[in-house]
Amino acid sequence: MSAATSAVDELRALPAELKLAGGAAIALVVTLLLPWYEKNFVAGDGRLRTESFRSLSPVEAALLLVAAGVLFLVWSRAQRKGFHLPGGDGTVIAAGGGWCLVLIVYRMFDQPDVTGLGASVGLRWGIFVAALAAGALVLAGARVRAVDRPEPPNPAERPTSTSTPAVPSDPGREPFAPPKDRLF
Repeated sequence: MSAATSAVDELRALPAELKLAGGAAIALVVTLLLPWYEKNFVAGDGRLRTESFRSLSPVEAALLLVAAGVLFLVWSRAQRKGFHLPGGDGTVIAAGGGWCLVLIVYRMFDQPDVTGLGASVGLRWGIFVAALAAGALVLAGARVRAVDRPEPPNPAERPTSTSTPAVPSDPGREPFAPPKDRLF
């Protein structure tokens, strides 16, 4: 079996919610290629013209970075790599999608500067599709969190010996849980 076939099989074995997160991240990357703005201006012959364009800034770089991070997370889970994220995979994916949504709304209000006689900038459909993709990323993260599948075991957390724990455990409570008679 070739490496490409095994990679496809590993991606097919992923849970549906991680597939949704990967699809939303890919959609977010694709929206960076769509027109986000239009420039209206008066041309040399006196006619009103419109051009579609994209503007590359640190905001778009941040969107790309979040999408790449989510795709790496999905790929890592397909490879069954063990590592733990604070709050779990779903929290990180939803937070990344929320951050992207905030950045896209920021770009709606902070439009690029244009020059030219009577030039103005308007929004195009691409920025709204990007907002939908970021919203889908938030929803995918919420679904991953709701399902709460166990992560692969982390090799760095495997015990090296079978000795007794350093903290004596009380049979009436979970390890490292606060005692029941204390408020804080």
